[in-house]
Amino acid sequence: MHKASFQQRPKRVALFVTCMVDMLYPGVGIAACELLEKNDVEVVFPEEQTCCGQPAFNAGYRDEARKLARRFLAIFAPLVESGEVDAIVAPSGSCATMTSHFFEPIFHESQETDLAHQAERLASVTFELTEFLVDVLGIVDTGAQLQGKAAYHPCCHLYRELGVDRQPRTLLDGVEGLEVVDLPHADDCCGFGGLFAIKNSGISAAMGRAKASNAEQSGADAIALCDVSCMTHINGILSREGIACRAHHIAEILNNHLGRTLRPPSQPAPAQPDHPRRWDV
Repeated sequence: MHKASFQQRPKRVALFVTCMVDMLYPGVGIAACELLEKNDVEVVFPEEQTCCGQPAFNAGYRDEARKLARRFLAIFAPLVESGEVDAIVAPSGSCATMTSHFFEPIFHESQETDLAHQAERLASVTFELTEFLVDVLGIVDTGAQLQGKAAYHPCCHLYRELGVDRQPRTLLDGVEGLEVVDLPHADDCCGFGGLFAIKNSGISAAMGRAKASNAEQSGADAIALCDVSCMTHINGILSREGIACRAHHIAEILNNHLGRTLRPPSQPAPAQPDHPRRWDV
């Protein structure tokens, strides 16, 4: 995927915050915004933004995915084309992959050539957060300070589709006081995979338990990653397995949202039996 080269340092970006960050983890969005602003980048937040269509796309509902993709282009393309913003930044490799890799082909499928070309142009200025910080702004140290041990989990879309791996590792290495330890079998999927976790729950849970076991073996106080979807899945498994380590989005680590000392919960939850949960009525 071709990425735009900027003749001048970008001064203003549009934040594509993603559904899960907006609805469940607003602190991650705030951390991402503050990181950009601390580095002299003005952040524009289009409040009308919605889902990019990835869940529908992954489930095979192409028409429904296209509806949301059209909305995304209608909201973000004018900001870029008018010069109001220089780029689009998302604190998610998964959603950045959808908008930058799959919008163009699904519009070619429907023979909407103009939208396909617009999606291609937009993809060239769409970046995952750490990719933008390191590759575009040239940042290797955000000024973060955190005592403790962290291991890095490369989320699948970020690592395999976007090819982003060096950038988050570089930023974690720049955190003062943080010891970055190796995560065994780090590039193995955590088992989430969106709808995969629902349609193949047994396999998903087994993969999650393997990731949790590797996290425990690493001796890390925390797992750093770049997608809150994987973070949610991993933290659920860690909690159910009674492992004190927790996963955190890298934006919160880089913006000092976790305090000065990285310590797991003093009394981790006991391991839970592996059976479906039931709601009490």
